[in-house]
Amino acid sequence: MQSSRNALIIIYLNFICSTGFGQNERIADSLKSYYPSDDKSNFNLQLLYNVVINETNPDSILKYSEILIERSEAESNFKLTHDGYMQKGNALRLKGNLDQALNSFFVSIEYAKKINYIDGVGKLYISIADVYSESENHANASFYYAKGIQLLRNSEDSLSLAKALINAGDEYFNIGNLDSALIFTQESEKIFQNINSQIGQAYCFGNIGMVYAELGNDLHAEEYMNKAIQLLQNLGEYYPITVYLLHIADIYLKQGNNLIARNYALKSLKLAEQYGLKEQISDANLKLSEIYEFIGIPKKALQHYKDHIAYRDSVKNIETVQEMADLRTDYEVSQKQIEVDLLNQERKNQRIVNIAAAITSVLIFLLALGLYRRYKYIQETNRIIEIEKSRSENLLLNILPQETAQELKESGRVEAKKFESATVLFSDFKEFTKLASSVEPEQLVKSIDYYFKAFDEIIAKYGLEKIKTIGDAYMCAGGIPKESFTHPKNVIKAAKEMIDFVQRKLPIQDDLVHFEIRIGVHTGPVVAGIVGLKKWQYDIWGDTVNIASRMESMSEPGKVNLSETTYEGINDEFPCKYRGKIDVKNRGPLKMYFLS
Repeated sequence: MQSSRNALIIIYLNFICSTGFGQNERIADSLKSYYPSDDKSNFNLQLLYNVVINETNPDSILKYSEILIERSEAESNFKLTHDGYMQKGNALRLKGNLDQALNSFFVSIEYAKKINYIDGVGKLYISIADVYSESENHANASFYYAKGIQLLRNSEDSLSLAKALINAGDEYFNIGNLDSALIFTQESEKIFQNINSQIGQAYCFGNIGMVYAELGNDLHAEEYMNKAIQLLQNLGEYYPITVYLLHIADIYLKQGNNLIARNYALKSLKLAEQYGLKEQISDANLKLSEIYEFIGIPKKALQHYKDHIAYRDSVKNIETVQEMADLRTDYEVSQKQIEVDLLNQERKNQRIVNIAAAITSVLIFLLALGLYRRYKYIQETNRIIEIEKSRSENLLLNILPQETAQELKESGRVEAKKFESATVLFSDFKEFTKLASSVEPEQLVKSIDYYFKAFDEIIAKYGLEKIKTIGDAYMCAGGIPKESFTHPKNVIKAAKEMIDFVQRKLPIQDDLVHFEIRIGVHTGPVVAGIVGLKKWQYDIWGDTVNIASRMESMSEPGKVNLSETTYEGINDEFPCKYRGKIDVKNRGPLKMYFLS
């Protein structure tokens, strides 16, 4: 379970980033709209800094941080130069370029010292220690954690100190210094309590519980992890809950309470499946396989192990298929070699006396029998491989469009592609946030799932591509990944069906929460592709996406709000009502139309 704990620390760092720097892609997109070209003389330093800290794409962070560094150095604004190198290091770390990330952090330190920014030096020491910890260079990690914590203790930045302490605790946990891990994590929890950070307390409680588990203090371990789970449930943070549930299952498994251990593992699996946490689905299935093996139910143990393998390999499908193909080729070559060797051996045996020939015949018979059995085994193995290959490919196609998945399998990467014309649809539910505070989370998620499944069927009917969902927002597009001339009309047909479906369900009294919906649509150029190394997602970028989002936010319940470009592509078939020019933030007045 060590790998699961490290995953929790990564989540915690993201929490710190989002809290400390306020990353928001929509804000970054809006700010970037001020820059009509890459002419660096157009960039205002403060606006550029806001783009860098709100951007979430590592490649974009790298691009704009380098421009920030160049411009701020030219204007001798060394505070922003320090910030630029720090953000560049963060981007390089996200991309896995750890050596280059360290170089950027050390340069950032020099600029922080130049302006006597001691707090910045302390925080950078912690970032450097985090990189060394990730590289398993424990000596350097411990050294820089100590330097960073010493500086931050003399500052007023309690949040950065708490982050440093919990990460140092994690490092001591990894090298087996459990007493120090406990002391640092407990101090971190007290700071989070003083600054009223419940999510920080939750992670501290969970980590303290895992330290106690390693120390053999099962009672305290379960107590602290349950405290973490209770806080995380209130905060809607479900990934770490799945991990802590598996740790509690380990405690009961170690005590011999297999049934209670199974119940906690099942809770972890159910929660992971509910929120689509594939890594934790894999871990929970592996733990259930282990538990059922202890209980003595091999059939269930095998099924959970197969599920563990399927989810573990879903993203690594391409490498796995290639390795299987190589194994199969090696086997066929070895079989041919065996056949040649047998033929030569038979020719030699013809010159041997009758007794030797009889003995050889017996040996050949036994060898042939063994080869036949091996042949049958290989046949069955290949059948299982084909089944697993088909399952993995289906999982991949559920994540990516068919054309993108095929390109990924053939070349190992996907080139971003520009589409000169695509139609983007955004929808969300009226007063969703208000309802979310008064409705049980399980009922709310069940309701959202019901509507989004219906939307999936509607857009599939018209050949549209689902891009993603964010909370109660649903985003899809027409004209990608295959170009078409009818995509504006196809999107409008889908939008009408979505509106009709929601309105038909609105008066129904059942165990679901029913909403009113508003939709916005815009047509224009987009860039589509996938980014990153893990958890691939087909996505689209460009100003068209931002305008489509604005169309949705300026729409009304039960209405489809269209931009001028979409209107021009559908008005010969669908009646519309002109709304006039409406002022849009950061865009100025835009013509809008309601679909009649």
